[in-house]
Formats: sequence, C-alpha cells, structure tokens
Amino acid sequence: MKIGILGPGNIAEKMAYTINHMEDAQCYAVASRDLERAKAFAEKFGIPKAYGSYEELAKDPDVELIYIAVPHSHHYMYMKMCLEHGKPVLCEKAFTANAAQAKEILELSKEKGVFVGEAIWTRYMPSRKIIDDAIAAGKIGEVNFVTANLGYNIQHVRRLTAPELAGGALLDVGIYPLSFIAMILGDEVASITSSCVKTETGVDAQNAVILTYKNGKMAIAHSGMLGPTEQFGIVYGSKGYLVAENINNVDRVCIYDNDRKLVEAIDMPEQITGFEDEVRASMKAIQEGKIECEQMPHSEILRMMEQMDSLREAWGIRYPFE
Repeated sequence: MKIGILGPGNIAEKMAYTINHMEDAQCYAVASRDLERAKAFAEKFGIPKAYGSYEELAKDPDVELIYIAVPHSHHYMYMKMCLEHGKPVLCEKAFTANAAQAKEILELSKEKGVFVGEAIWTRYMPSRKIIDDAIAAGKIGEVNFVTANLGYNIQHVRRLTAPELAGGALLDVGIYPLSFIAMILGDEVASITSSCVKTETGVDAQNAVILTYKNGKMAIAHSGMLGPTEQFGIVYGSKGYLVAENINNVDRVCIYDNDRKLVEAIDMPEQITGFEDEVRASMKAIQEGKIECEQMPHSEILRMMEQMDSLREAWGIRYPFE
C-alpha cells in the first residue's frame, strides 16, 4: 500500500523508517508547507514524491493512505481535507483538539465511506492481547484497581506549552495512561476527580486523575512534562498484580503474587518500531472496505476525546480556537 506522510517532523521520521522496513507498505510521498523541507525528508528516506503543499498530497491519485503528523491543533483541518479528497487517514494522537472536532471528522468519514483511524499505537500492539489474555486466564484474580503514568522532561518543547497548538501534557502524553486504563477497565466510568498544575501559558504541566467505575473498580492516571516517570501500568487483582513496563511501548509484562514475588515475566515480540501494528491494522480495514479499526473504533476515539474535554473543562483550560 502506498502511504503518504503529511508533516515531516520527528514522529514522521519514525513512521517513515517503519514503513521502509515493512514488506507490505511503501513510503510513497511526503508533504510539507515548505517544498525544500519535503525534498530533504524524501531524500533522507528514499521517498519517490515530495510536495510543497498538503493539498497536493491529498490530490495524488496513487496515495492510498495518509499519515498525519502535524500538531494536535491542525489534525482536524487536515483530516477534513484528506477525507474530502477521498483519502483514508491515520492521524496521530490525540485525534483532534476536542470532541466537537472529532465528532465532525467521524461523521464525515461515515458520510464519505472513507477510513479514518487514530494512531495511538498501544491500542494495536501485541502487548494489548498479552495483557488481556493474562487477566482473562485469572493470573492475578479479580481486577480491582489500575494505575498508569507517563512523564517526560519535555517542558521546553514549544508546541507542548502553546495553547494555540493545543498544548499541555494531557493531549500529548496523558492519553496513554488514560488509554491503558480504558483497555483494562472499559468505558463504564461513574465519576472522575482530577487536578492539574499549569504552565505560565495556561496549559497543564502535570495532572492526576482518579476514575471510579460503576462496578466499583478504580484507577489513577498521572501524566506530565516536568520530568521522567517509571512509565508503568499496574493492574491490581485479588491474587496478585501485573506490571506493564513502559506503557508507551510495553517492554515486558511481569506478574506478581500476593507476596509480591515475581511469578512470570513475559517479553514482548520483536518489532520494527511498534508503529507497524497501527499501519497494518489501518491497511487491513481499508482493504476490507471498513471505515474504522476494531482495535480503536470511532466510538472509542470520541469517548476518549470527550473524557479529555471534561478534564480540561474542570481545569479551566480552553484553547484560543475553541
């Protein structure tokens, strides 16, 4: 499948590298608002076509899937443009800046019958099934509590502190702890309590979220841009607990008993970068004539955006373009 990259930034480099090592996909085109930048990216990764505008990419009849890698604030406009040109889209997380934008994009996808997916890679990785299978097998008993965190020292990255670019820890890294929790506990959230500390620009620098579920289970999520965390996702059960080391790309799953003794350690399968799973899931959906991936359906994309909207509302964070 011929794939085009919209926005040649750092994460796009990782995607280009990934596709170049896949036998079933080709990094066929790249677009930037600066043609010279697009040409430099194309030369670096051996990409046949380079465009100086995003619309040129969307109009290329040979492009079969477009990967969007621009800041969150611009996801909506460029997904809309691609869908209106009939181009399937795999868009970086967070899907959009808010739920209203997400809803409009998902409705357009349905109206056009064109695929759109969210590139939150942890939803597609083998680690998800490995964790699900371990829990389903009763290895930690009845699940009752989940914790998840993700933090980096990235406070000096401009797009993360800029309100006009939909900055803040929540949309950039906070989506991962919340998504890890959602993959374990589902969507029956009864109540949410949260707090955040803001940057001088008014977006969240770090945050903590407590979720209580209708079935009595609970979870705590933390994310931030002020410094690194151990990045663990921990699932607590009646017979022990499970630790997913590095929830942003699980390295290993460790299972402990009630005495905190290691019972089992499961290493994850080898990967190119981990991006290949979301690409293959998108390709499969497109080839089957579907407009969404079963791993991250449109209903879940919208629910997660609504959840993050409710958090930002509670913290009094509103982007200038909203």
